[in-house]
Amino acid sequence: MKIHIYKFSYMYYIATHATDTFFKSLSDETRLLCLLLLVRRQSLCVCDFQSMLQLSQPKISRHLADLRNQQLVEAERRGKWMYYRLHPALPAWCLEVLTLAAQQDTSRLDRLINQLTCDC
Repeated sequence: MKIHIYKFSYMYYIATHATDTFFKSLSDETRLLCLLLLVRRQSLCVCDFQSMLQLSQPKISRHLADLRNQQLVEAERRGKWMYYRLHPALPAWCLEVLTLAAQQDTSRLDRLINQLTCDC
């Protein structure tokens, strides 16, 4: 009986921790926009984010590193460029929240995507 209680407590901790981490990530506008842009474009490099968000490379990279550490995005090196996409193991409910948020913010996301000038 104690093992089942411990297992339940541990699973509750994991689920709660994942939920807290996810929503804390959304609380920062830069991280939120990065995630929403990835919903719309599937894969973007750091210079794409720089172009759209008008932020420095170190700032973008720091936010993307946070998202990667929280397993919300995944990075892939293509030549000298790092490309990011939503993590394939992202829970369905997280993807649904991001998709709904992107659908509600189409005008801002369209405006940002139209600023895309990077040709990496």
